[in-house]
Amino acid sequence: DQLHISDAQVRVEFENGDFSFTFPNPKNVSEFSMILFKGSEKEEICALHLSEEKIIPMSNVTYCQTQNSRNSTTFILKNLGRQHIDVYTYDLKIFLPPPYIDCCLKETNLYVQDKTEDCFSLGLVSWIIIGLMILAISCVCFVVACCLRNKNQNCESNSHEYNSEYMPMAAVNAAKKTRI
Repeated sequence: DQLHISDAQVRVEFENGDFSFTFPNPKNVSEFSMILFKGSEKEEICALHLSEEKIIPMSNVTYCQTQNSRNSTTFILKNLGRQHIDVYTYDLKIFLPPPYIDCCLKETNLYVQDKTEDCFSLGLVSWIIIGLMILAISCVCFVVACCLRNKNQNCESNSHEYNSEYMPMAAVNAAKKTRI
């Protein structure tokens, strides 16, 4: 009857690149431990032991910090990378008053997105590449169109004779000018 913690009360939050797991402290309990495990092997990451107003934080890794308030215990995971992707289990051990209780509160799958996988930056890079390709294709088409236009104008100016527009169609040689 003393233990009134449910999964709905355990909060998992993500803020400024850090994950925090907050648990309400059990009521009417004078000594307990809150432990965070990683993986199916249940490797202890960090713990907080509360005994007669003494708070003893323990951490086996550099990326886990503990915080305790009057009402809750929080584990904060900082600077996470892909190697931290795993199942995290929260465990509560109640020592006083008897009987000793050991219960698993909740398991959470934690996925850490790699910094290079940022959707916005990948999208931006791909749009820049597409824009540069379109610009290059447009430039090539413009240069080809200009060359064809200049060649076409040169052909039209050379095909006109002085006497008539119909002369190029006739099989008549152009009149020769006499030399003086």
